[in-house]
Amino acid sequence: MEQTIEKKDILLKQIATEQNLLLKQVKSVIDLMEDGNTVPFIARYRKEQTGALDEVQIRDISERWQYIQNLEQRKEEVVRIIHEQGKLTPELEQQVRKATKLQEVEDLYRPYKQKKRTRATIAKEKGLEPLAEWLMSFPQTGSVEAKAQEFLSGEKEVTTIDEAIAGAKDIIAEWISDDADSRKWIRQETFKNGRIETNVKDAEKDEKKVYEMYYEYEEPVAKIVPHRVLAVNRGEKEDILKVLVKPQTESILGFLTKKWVKNSNSIVATLVVETIEDSYKRLIQPSIEREIRNELTEKAEEQAIHIFSENLRNLLLQPPLKGKIVLGVDPAYRTGCKLAVVDDTGKVLEIGVIYPHPPVNKLEAARKRIFDIIKQYKVEMVAIGNGTASRETEQFIADILKEVEEEVYYLIVNEAGASVYSASDLAREEFPNYQVEERSAVSIARRLQDPLAELVKIDPKSVGVGQYQHDVSQRILLMHL
Repeated sequence: MEQTIEKKDILLKQIATEQNLLLKQVKSVIDLMEDGNTVPFIARYRKEQTGALDEVQIRDISERWQYIQNLEQRKEEVVRIIHEQGKLTPELEQQVRKATKLQEVEDLYRPYKQKKRTRATIAKEKGLEPLAEWLMSFPQTGSVEAKAQEFLSGEKEVTTIDEAIAGAKDIIAEWISDDADSRKWIRQETFKNGRIETNVKDAEKDEKKVYEMYYEYEEPVAKIVPHRVLAVNRGEKEDILKVLVKPQTESILGFLTKKWVKNSNSIVATLVVETIEDSYKRLIQPSIEREIRNELTEKAEEQAIHIFSENLRNLLLQPPLKGKIVLGVDPAYRTGCKLAVVDDTGKVLEIGVIYPHPPVNKLEAARKRIFDIIKQYKVEMVAIGNGTASRETEQFIADILKEVEEEVYYLIVNEAGASVYSASDLAREEFPNYQVEERSAVSIARRLQDPLAELVKIDPKSVGVGQYQHDVSQRILLMHL
């Protein structure tokens, strides 16, 4: 137990150093969260215990603690599995224990992982591993063909010298691919000097040319910004774009050759260089590309979730406009602009529809209706939704208000999510006798009066304060919201 407590303190100290906080602050946050307290509760009601940390700092501590716990758990699991295989050395255990990232642990575990049947495992089953070891000893004399001859076996289905050499090369290729140091260097090199390349795959599917800028696009991996990562991911998912990570292949092959070719004068040097190229292009490059794409996506999703959360917070915290009688207008062309008048408490006084725009063009009737509503209910504010026909409706209302004797103002209201709410069970329960579009006009009017009270009725993902909230991990997004 003492050892567990000591280990926990070491990990908490690590977080404190990373976040530039006091150890007691980090410890308080973790203790409170382990007792079942939520981030908002801790931020608001436990300031004296956390040293007045805000919700962003508390969430950062929580997420980092979760990552470190997962990392430590994975380390224990990997050490146990390799130990059970009888292949755990003190040096390997130390490397695993010292790893600071999950990816480092996975790289170290890779050679010991249970694999599906690969070309290398099949070659090992055919007894070709000793030939691979002989090749990697870089002999100065002798003949590769003569050595390979020793491994021919009808029983093991190795019938030609070329088959024996090819099998040995497959084994060596997998050894190189499984080397943690090689993978780490290649990953860093690709992040630093690789490029993201996108090309059009099926332009016909991109009817609105949303992804046109990515039809032939290239950018350094190190510089691509989060929103572009998510954009190309979406284009790829929709089968419009083809996305590749283009590494500096020559530089990487040079590094691998220097690392693995121990004697360039050996009779097998050329053969091993060929094997290195095969290992990189067939095994390492596709794997590293996936890892880099995943890491870029993970960071981009974190950024998108952060921006969405902040935008949502700011939207919900807009000051209410209490005590005003409001006319809500949900603009449209063919189906008409829906109207809803609400009193200073949000109670609906009247609903209706006008047709000031094409193709109906009942402009005068629409003007008269607005004048009558303003006069009858003493309307003080007009809330206009920002969707289809919003600009034309704004001009229409502005022209009317110039002629009204009373002081009446208008505002453009973000109507995102209003249609989602208006078709929801909650809206049907609240306004059972109204049409969907009429409920939408009520929602727009009320949003001006009290944004928070109205927006909480809508799924946060539908409020429309972010571009990619539907593309990111919904579990993590929900946790933040």
